[in-house]
Amino acid sequence: MSPKRFEVQVKDVRNGSVFLSRLQREHVKISSLYVSGSAMFFETDTKGIKVIRRYRRKYRVKVQIRRRGMDTVQHRLFASLLFLIVCFIPLVASLFLWNITVESDIPEIAQRMETKMQKAQITAPSLLSKLPEEDEIRRLLMQDEPSLSWIRFSKTGTSLTVSPMLAPLSTEVEEEVKEKPSHLVAKTGGVITRFALTRGERASIIHQTVKKGDMLATGILEQGEKTTVVGADGEVFADYWLECHFELPRTISYSIQGEENLHISWQKPWIGNQMKNIGFRNPIIMDRTKENHIQEVFLKKGMEETIILPLIKYDLLSKKTNERIIKEENILHVSFTNDKVSGTILFLLNENIAEKRPITQGD
Repeated sequence: MSPKRFEVQVKDVRNGSVFLSRLQREHVKISSLYVSGSAMFFETDTKGIKVIRRYRRKYRVKVQIRRRGMDTVQHRLFASLLFLIVCFIPLVASLFLWNITVESDIPEIAQRMETKMQKAQITAPSLLSKLPEEDEIRRLLMQDEPSLSWIRFSKTGTSLTVSPMLAPLSTEVEEEVKEKPSHLVAKTGGVITRFALTRGERASIIHQTVKKGDMLATGILEQGEKTTVVGADGEVFADYWLECHFELPRTISYSIQGEENLHISWQKPWIGNQMKNIGFRNPIIMDRTKENHIQEVFLKKGMEETIILPLIKYDLLSKKTNERIIKEENILHVSFTNDKVSGTILFLLNENIAEKRPITQGD
């Protein structure tokens, strides 16, 4: 590193010459000496500044000291560039997703959600613009999760919070009974999208349109002239349209998971002082506090898409314990009276449509 240089101005030239002789006896480094009018100018180093301040009152000279290079174009350019970099770092950081949190009281569900997001490359840090749509993420996370009825997303700044919602637990106790061998038939019409059989043989194909009662999988296997009854078991998923009629009170109460208060502070984006050990971290520190409470809302026109439709979708998903996905929805009719709201919504669902039908002697 180059030594610090200072420019010294001595205003009284007559006393200045005596003062300058004293500096020379003290072995002070002096360079670029010149006289302009009644003032004398020269350059020195840090050691020379200490000597000048020690003797300036004794020789009664007026001295002005200025750091060399503070007003140069290079210094101002460097200061401006440093300011732009400091402003640019938070701007760039705001374009990335830095934190993904899964809020669940069941650690196993939270672990499965995090694993699924990692496989789908939904991780932090990543560009916010490259994140999939919420419906696509929800469909991915709810696959093979019959205990979930819905997944809520909360995106605040550069953080994403994933909140899985459990389906209501069934209070019915099922007794173990030995089932008779059965076929799998369609309990409703639809277009087959996927098979998940554990026993039996397919009696239909993917993308085939079936009606209620059509054979989906047979429990009778034929190998040459030999016939074996093994029964069919598993799931067959299909798309089908469901017309849902609903009736709600005009004033409804609902519990929200909690309002969050967010306090944002700033920290250095790098860790460590040595270049070999330097690392990077989230430059934004966010501190959240949450309060749970119950709210009431009065339903009125204009809330069909924002309030009524999400309520019906949640109710529709919470009634099923097996896997069900809503692909599309279409509001056909909504009417408002003094105390009630009623209407009809058309849903495109994907779920298991297979049910068992015992194998009879006629089969």
